[in-house]
Amino acid sequence: MDSSGDSFIQLSRPESPKEESLENGSPEETSEHVRQEIQRCKELCAALEQDLVSLQMAKEAVERKTQELREGELCKNLKQEIPLRIREEVAIFLSEKEGSRLKHEKQVLKQKVEGLKKRLLWEDPARVLPALPERSMVFKGLVTSKEDTNKLMLIPKIHYPLLGGSALITFEKAEVAQRILEMKEHVVELSCGEELDWCRVRVRAVPVDLLMPSALEMGLTLSSRRMLVSGLPSLGIPEEALLDKLELFFSKTKNGGGEVESIEFLDDPGRVMVTFAEDGVAEQLIERGHIQVLLGKGKYEVKISPCMSGGITNLQLHPSRCPRTVLLTGIPDVLNEESMRDALEIHFQKGSRGGGEVDSLVYIPAGQVGVAVFTEDAD
Repeated sequence: MDSSGDSFIQLSRPESPKEESLENGSPEETSEHVRQEIQRCKELCAALEQDLVSLQMAKEAVERKTQELREGELCKNLKQEIPLRIREEVAIFLSEKEGSRLKHEKQVLKQKVEGLKKRLLWEDPARVLPALPERSMVFKGLVTSKEDTNKLMLIPKIHYPLLGGSALITFEKAEVAQRILEMKEHVVELSCGEELDWCRVRVRAVPVDLLMPSALEMGLTLSSRRMLVSGLPSLGIPEEALLDKLELFFSKTKNGGGEVESIEFLDDPGRVMVTFAEDGVAEQLIERGHIQVLLGKGKYEVKISPCMSGGITNLQLHPSRCPRTVLLTGIPDVLNEESMRDALEIHFQKGSRGGGEVDSLVYIPAGQVGVAVFTEDAD
């Protein structure tokens, strides 16, 4: 019983900071960190199983001892044995209770391991179906009402890899693509040259499945040393010269600024991000909202806004099949790229062969690779 008690003390130690970090789902954790946590949980489960075995053996020993005492000299000195029996029954009760607690902890650890495995799959792209396309997303603000101004509109741009000897064909109508997929194999007639007869090639039509985002969570942090400057005038001077003038202006304390660590243009040429070396400088300028900036011989009013930084904390995806696009595979390298593309488009436009009007067609010859970009369907 003493050895089991020591084991219980070891098992009930508080969680380490590493465990707390994993449970909090910090975006900075690495895949290696998650694998180590899975291994640690497995080892802890093994220790729990050993303790359960020890408790069962201790319980059986106590029960045997109780039976021996009952069959032996228990009746000779019943008054002295009653406290002993009570202690043994209490020990059995505590053993059973401890066993139930350990089983519960084992179940919780198993669930935790499964959760960590799922997270590892999302964080390590190499472990998630290598044929799946790269996911690229663009975020644009969307104001739905005065009461709800914090929604984001997600416009996915999915990069789909294309191997040599394949083509992506998008029809104007989804029912045409469905007919092509139901037929599976297609015999396409090709013109191999003016002096040669027509030849035929067999290609296979397969559906195009993409992973689409279904839910997104983002964590945003207000920067204490950065601010956005917008509404800059177009003075017709080089960008570097404009940045130098802005840096000089915001580095002066009389203008409410301080030492500038960096300054750079954003995608919009009328917006600049300024980073100060010390905290608090940006906050004071942001409170003012607008400021008169001296540029050359004139003063111009610009807007000062806070700078938010953040990242995706949770991204949930669901498979989605393209309704109008079909992937053609097994295309041999018998014609040049333009001729093969024309032959495929002519074949799949004919209604007698199950086709219809083609919206777009991309062909990748054998020995080459390409990438198709899928965007939101305007329909």
